Amino acid sequence: MFSYLKRLLIGRPLKSNELGEQKLNKTKALAILSSDALSSVAYGPEQILIVLVTVGAAAFWYSIPIAAGVLILLTALILSYRQIIFAYPHGGGAYVVSRDNLGVNPGLIAGGSLLVDYILTVAVSVSAGTDAITSAFPALHSYTVPIAIVFVLFLTTLNLRGVTESASILAYPVYLFVAALFILIGVGLYQIYTGHVPADLHTSVGTPVAGISLFLLLKAFASGSSALTGVEAISNAIPNFKDPAPNNASKTLMAMGGLLAILFSGIVYLAYYYGITPSVTETVVSQIADETFGRNFMYYFIQGTTALILILAANTGYSAFPLLAVNLAKDKFIPRMFTIRGDRLGYSNGIITLGVSAIILIILFKGQTEHLIPLYAVGVFIPFTLSQSGMIVKWVREKPKGWVTKLIINATGALISLTVTLMFFLTKFTQVWPVLIFLPIIVIIFHKIKTHYELVGQQLRINPNHMPKKIEGNVIIVPVAGITQVVENSINFATSLTDQVIAVYVSFEREDERVFEEKWKKWQPNVRLVTLHSHYRSIIQPLTKFIDTVQHKAGENNYQVTVLIPQFITKKSWHNILHNQSSLLIRAYLLFKRDVVIATVPYRFKK
Repeated sequence: MFSYLKRLLIGRPLKSNELGEQKLNKTKALAILSSDALSSVAYGPEQILIVLVTVGAAAFWYSIPIAAGVLILLTALILSYRQIIFAYPHGGGAYVVSRDNLGVNPGLIAGGSLLVDYILTVAVSVSAGTDAITSAFPALHSYTVPIAIVFVLFLTTLNLRGVTESASILAYPVYLFVAALFILIGVGLYQIYTGHVPADLHTSVGTPVAGISLFLLLKAFASGSSALTGVEAISNAIPNFKDPAPNNASKTLMAMGGLLAILFSGIVYLAYYYGITPSVTETVVSQIADETFGRNFMYYFIQGTTALILILAANTGYSAFPLLAVNLAKDKFIPRMFTIRGDRLGYSNGIITLGVSAIILIILFKGQTEHLIPLYAVGVFIPFTLSQSGMIVKWVREKPKGWVTKLIINATGALISLTVTLMFFLTKFTQVWPVLIFLPIIVIIFHKIKTHYELVGQQLRINPNHMPKKIEGNVIIVPVAGITQVVENSINFATSLTDQVIAVYVSFEREDERVFEEKWKKWQPNVRLVTLHSHYRSIIQPLTKFIDTVQHKAGENNYQVTVLIPQFITKKSWHNILHNQSSLLIRAYLLFKRDVVIATVPYRFKK
């Protein structure tokens, strides 16, 4: 049943040589890897206005120069990540750049920050999309958490089916959203320049505003920069592109930057010209659409596609998280299981881990994850700053052709990214302080995992100067619970390997012990039986004491002790709950005994 359900949801397994068919072309990659960045247009401009409104509506004209500053940062980031794509064509993004140029710990800070950020991307995006749905249908408000979980499960299943298949499905809503905003911006600008929008709805650019300060403007700039989350995803996901992967990734990155710049600046300008004031009951995009079209089909089309893109922004995390995890796992900082491809050639363990982590966050915060947005944004700008700084070190050290221009681009990006990061800490410390706790903890965990793998490697490595202990023979201990075909099967197997076979019976009553000894002598007179009395009704305690005694004596003669456990296998899996599974308990306990071999002899029931 499980296999049938798995095939129904995920599809047939793919051969390894079909990996090339799972690569993305530029059109699909733009949709699947840009959804996070493009969705931020729905809330980035609003974040600027939320800060400026504290001074007054007259300050809204500052959103224009602030937006210009955000576009300068976007340009620096796009050009920088384009350079990263060609410098590191195997992916890894900020983690690999920081690790190679700044050192292991900066690399781990960048990698750990991005791993957490991708989890937040899924939780925040799905919760935001769910809020849009429950706002339209208030009766569903009490089901916010279940709805959000269903969306996460849907996206997880879709990505387990393969990156190509998920991209084929998710491309349509992304491009519909882009088309909807282009129509909105185009119609809005047409109405402005044809005089259909009164010019007195806003204050002129340059109007003096009392109470404005550099600190407030920097705070607004930092808030607006949240629109740049997701820009780094393409540099992490280069292996998902069709060949030539770096060229295709670079073109996709430039296209994403162009779309993001147009949509962001268009929404900011319309919000300024219409004199839109941020509201807790209606988004800025909704107000612009209402002013432009009224409450007609186009309004609901824009709102619908906006809700979709907010949910599908989570898919950027599903594309980038597994590949980042692969790079960390290859360096042995997280479990190696993240390097294993699943049935559909995707990194299934990374996809499942991301989905489960996002669901846990949604449940913990009851679907109200909006106060995680600053933490989500600062989690991106820390890697931004580190990757830009890493590229500066790379150009200074290597000095390739045209390195001065590249250095200027990265230095500009690093300076602005650092400024934004510091502004988040200065202005929103109460919301972003957890990053100062969990990032060091994550780095420590990374090092602990690395140390474990190094110790395992040292112990597994063959040392030509060390001669292994020679085994002269084998003593097999067979725990028995009665005289059955299961026991007979195990005894026959044991005696085929060695003459040193000891059957061990643990009794709780003296009379049972005596009766069993008599039966055994008649049934298996040539196999030694040892009976142990358990005063506290425990099988494991007397058994392990006996094994220790045998092991001590066997070691003197260079004999290996093997515990051969009889176990019957039921025809149907649910039948297992009807039996006490003592063989599994014995096996689980003895596995941690040194120098004792544990083996199981299965006996399969036919009915």
